[in-house]
Amino acid sequence: MNLEYTEQEEKFREEVRLWIRENLPASTAEKVHNGWRLSREDMQGWHKILGKKGWLTYRWPEEFGGPGWSIIERHLFEEECALAGAPRLIPYGPVMVAPVIMAFGNRAQQARFLPGIASGEVWWSQGYSEPGSGSDLASLKTRAERKGDVYIVNGQKIWTTLAQYGEWIFCLVRTKFDGKPQSGISFLLIDMKSPGVTVRPIKLLDGDFEVNEVWFDNVEVPVENLVGEENHGWTYAKHLLAHERSNIAEVARAKRELGRLRRIARKQNLLDDFRFRDEITKLEVEIQALEILVLRVLSAERSGKKALDIAGLLKIRGSEIQQRYSELMMLAAGPSALPIIEEALDIDWAGSYPEGDRTHAPLAGTYFNLRKTTIYGGSNEIQRNIIAQALLG
Repeated sequence: MNLEYTEQEEKFREEVRLWIRENLPASTAEKVHNGWRLSREDMQGWHKILGKKGWLTYRWPEEFGGPGWSIIERHLFEEECALAGAPRLIPYGPVMVAPVIMAFGNRAQQARFLPGIASGEVWWSQGYSEPGSGSDLASLKTRAERKGDVYIVNGQKIWTTLAQYGEWIFCLVRTKFDGKPQSGISFLLIDMKSPGVTVRPIKLLDGDFEVNEVWFDNVEVPVENLVGEENHGWTYAKHLLAHERSNIAEVARAKRELGRLRRIARKQNLLDDFRFRDEITKLEVEIQALEILVLRVLSAERSGKKALDIAGLLKIRGSEIQQRYSELMMLAAGPSALPIIEEALDIDWAGSYPEGDRTHAPLAGTYFNLRKTTIYGGSNEIQRNIIAQALLG
């Protein structure tokens, strides 16, 4: 097993690094490196820059417009984007729904929806979780009843990330009401401008609006927006969730945030404190171990071997690492991390921050926000049960 990059792969990394340096807006990178608030224009603007280059589809097969990169090259691209301070890709279009449309959609759906995703012009949202239906997703209750050429959709989704910007949403809906819960679920693509769709933002502790409730009140959805077969949506959902869980690991982001943690600790003169330095070192070892796990998977695929199906494991370790570095940042900053001043999260704020270090302003909000990572995408407790069943039978 060779975990080292080839000369060609290192050359590819340098080319990507140079392109990002020349094309990533400096103000956007500054916001990311300091944890300040990103606007829709920051996030979608980066999508469009990548789309114009043909790199927003970096995970796609060439037949659908992907650049034809190897899995190693995709990994290197993700790492360079994160280290440079590029915004996280909003995954619901290019990473989640696009593979489902490619695998299970018809040619008309592929021609209609994939170009807007590839260009970054169309913002997609994910309609999965409901009140009472999170990790137990098969218990969802949003109904879609067919009447002629349309489905009539009624119900509620919750924790829908950035749905206030959404133009389309892919939803799991119930189309059969007897038998096993998994057997009555379908996968619908819904225009969020449709009459009867209501989005209600949920205010978080840091004052931001990241998640939403989405209500469907007699929303008419054309039958041609059904992906695949009716009542087969659970199969498509599992296909998509594997992409979501492996995406949560975010090794490159953890490496970038480790550097941010060190900067905060250095300013607070904590690198001379052997106890705190030990905590940073332990975190670094955990990040390196997670990276090696990812590289083992990549190495297996590069050599033509069957890769380990460890999306759940990557999700568990990646989410716990995200929580840990946010905790250590709070500890390093001390009392000045506690105030939540909403205005201080904007890059152009000129007010006075306690103890004068405004880079501490986002720390409390980030700490509270990252509590969610061990819950979404299937809670870590559920993932551990699944892994145990696979190993022990």
